[in-house]
Amino acid sequence: MDNIALINSFGDFKDEKGISKIDLMAIIEDSLKTLLRKRYDSDDHFDVIVNPDKGDFQIFLNKKIVEDEMSEDDDLEIEISEARKIDPTFEVGEDFTQEIPVAQLGRRNILTLKQILATKLQEHNNAYLYEQFKDRIGEIAIGEIHHIRQKHVIVLDDEGNEYILPRENQIPSDFFRKGDSIRAVIESVDFKGSKPQIIVSRTAPKFLEKLLELEIPEIQDGTIVLKKVVRIPGEKAKIAVDAYDDRIDPVGACVGVKGSRIHGVVRELRNENIDVIQWSKNPEILVKRALGNVNIQKAEINEEEAYALVYAPSEEISKIIGKQGQNIRLASWLTGYNIDVYREKEEEEDDVELVEFTDEIEEWIIEAFQKVGLDTARSVLDKDTEALVNMTDLEEETIEEVKDILKAELED
Repeated sequence: MDNIALINSFGDFKDEKGISKIDLMAIIEDSLKTLLRKRYDSDDHFDVIVNPDKGDFQIFLNKKIVEDEMSEDDDLEIEISEARKIDPTFEVGEDFTQEIPVAQLGRRNILTLKQILATKLQEHNNAYLYEQFKDRIGEIAIGEIHHIRQKHVIVLDDEGNEYILPRENQIPSDFFRKGDSIRAVIESVDFKGSKPQIIVSRTAPKFLEKLLELEIPEIQDGTIVLKKVVRIPGEKAKIAVDAYDDRIDPVGACVGVKGSRIHGVVRELRNENIDVIQWSKNPEILVKRALGNVNIQKAEINEEEAYALVYAPSEEISKIIGKQGQNIRLASWLTGYNIDVYREKEEEEDDVELVEFTDEIEEWIIEAFQKVGLDTARSVLDKDTEALVNMTDLEEETIEEVKDILKAELED
């Protein structure tokens, strides 16, 4: 096998993997040096010259000229009589450089060389693949289901690149068959042994972000900004959007007419329910919007502890919490506040001022209550009798009589 034939034997691999001639020649040079270094122990005994333009290379062996019959190593020494057949001016002790055809290395060394070449070509391809995909993290990958295993699915794209979709990165309702076309976001690229492993995900919030970019031109061109995306895969998601132009309705643009724009994303996510809200710098407004279309009386924000307490009527509590707590959990993730909800006290019946009871209760008794801040019937009834005795110095019997009068009036 000559030099050109050796290179051509890797032509198919070169074409398939897209390795340039210069890269291929560099790999061949490195492989030759690795082989020769094993044989001659040092780089000093040989030189490898590569010519990328011709797609060829040369191997030169450096020998020492010795006296006849004094050679101890035919690979590294040459007798003076042999050297002078090439150049009569050679002298003992001088260096002698001889070109060696690949065939002269022997069949075993050529096989070893091809194995080294194959290994280094694979290393080159792995490094190329890693460099190619490490900058694509966060992008959508489209491929075909190639193999379904218990813990993951193997996906191949049109170029033959392999992606791993772990079970935990699959939407719970995902169901795949071999040959199905799927989309997923590239989550990580890491070496597993010597080979890069590309992990993709359909559950990451980034997947939803990228799907929205594909469906909504205003997000692509930056007119609408995705401020935050959170999701419980296959169940529910919330996204907060904003627009640089006040004339644009970011929520309406994302949803589309009758939900036309968001429907495609919902189908891709196996009917995941998506709430779109408008972002606000005001945390109280943001919390209220994040909880959805519910009646919230007020929201108290504790910035220091990232805590939000919302008050709502009893009939709204279940909506705020949502199925299995999904709504309030997603709202907490979206806003960055740990949200808790309290029932707003039911609006009480009309109260009655104590001064309205002067016909039934002596004025000095009413004044005793007023001195301690009890001006209405309910303010008195809300206190127990013992507490009122201590507060007003009125007799217990007197207080009980007053309470009976007040109760009768309020019941009427």
